[in-house]
Amino acid sequence: MKNKFLLSTAAALVPCLTNAAGFQLNAQSATGLGRAFAGDAVMADSAAIVAKNSAAMAYIEQPTLSVGAIYIDSGIDVSSVSYTPMIGDTEMLDDQSLDAGTLVPNIHYVHPIEDSKFTLGATVHSNFGTDVEFDNSFEADEFGGKTALSSINVGFAVAYELSEKINLGAGLDVIYGEGEIYRQGLLNVDADGFGLGANIGATYQVNERNRFGISYRYSPDIEVEGDITKAGVSADKMNVPLPDTLEFSGWHQLNDQWAFHYSLQWVNWSEFDSLTSDSYDDSIKEYQWKDAGHISVGGTYTMSKDIVLRAGYMYDISPTDELTSLSIPDVNRHWLTVGGTYNFTAASSVDIGVGFIIGESQDIDESLTTIPGTSSNITADVTADALLIGVQYQHRF
Repeated sequence: MKNKFLLSTAAALVPCLTNAAGFQLNAQSATGLGRAFAGDAVMADSAAIVAKNSAAMAYIEQPTLSVGAIYIDSGIDVSSVSYTPMIGDTEMLDDQSLDAGTLVPNIHYVHPIEDSKFTLGATVHSNFGTDVEFDNSFEADEFGGKTALSSINVGFAVAYELSEKINLGAGLDVIYGEGEIYRQGLLNVDADGFGLGANIGATYQVNERNRFGISYRYSPDIEVEGDITKAGVSADKMNVPLPDTLEFSGWHQLNDQWAFHYSLQWVNWSEFDSLTSDSYDDSIKEYQWKDAGHISVGGTYTMSKDIVLRAGYMYDISPTDELTSLSIPDVNRHWLTVGGTYNFTAASSVDIGVGFIIGESQDIDESLTTIPGTSSNITADVTADALLIGVQYQHRF
């Protein structure tokens, strides 16, 4: 089986433009999807909390298993394409429509230790991924080509109840990823690798109706190995920098039925400056992104002991700065989501979440120099939209 190249921290192949900024994913749970992931660093409404803030696992009172998946139906439209080749005149190219469908699975388990202040957790999920492939007929193939990146994040965490108000948590993440990058005659990457990440978190409970949570996730620079060729020169290793994340969340139970929650997430995308290798004097690919993140708000309505409804909104900020790229294009996006839980019994339930992502327009202006003194250029307008549908089953033992 061919190895592939890492550019992520998590569980499946997912189009970057249709989920979160850069090639980050928000696909850890259907519960979170239903509320636009608002409150993710403090709300323990599913075992998926182990993937967001290990400290909040302490709010789960009995062993809980969550198994689910999110299907992403995405569309990227590239229009007003102006291409200036290295040799020849500027020409207008046909519009491109890139559609993809991807299933992202996840599994989480949280286990309170009886008669102790400790809670253990384990998770398999995805935090990053992208899949952008232009048709072979696209004339500007040095800018288009294929960028297919995927990963698996296997995490283990522990929470400790420091007091009635404060919980602390920490975890380790074993990261494996694979993927391909191809630009005809210029770049061919086929590699994979492992990395070790970590996370810490804390929660503060003002009272039974008001909580706050904060979590920090460290993502390492990962050295991947495989077949790497740039302009005819081969290498076997490449460095891929992944961004750290910091998230703050609040949850407020307004009355017996309504709760309000929110999140503010910062992503250290400036870490993702370039892909490099010791075999080359210059970088393999420059990105020079800026720090970004998202803000989300949501509400939860408890209709009855059997039915819980959710809704949310997220504004997701693109990390692209002065350099823009057609191979990993990015836009600011608006999330509108709804979801709910149905409790079959006191021990089992099913969660459903649906999200609509509406992307803003982004201008692409990218140049490439392959022969000293000669360069090609492409400008285009990019938009992106997506539909996400998530389902998960939870069982409390």
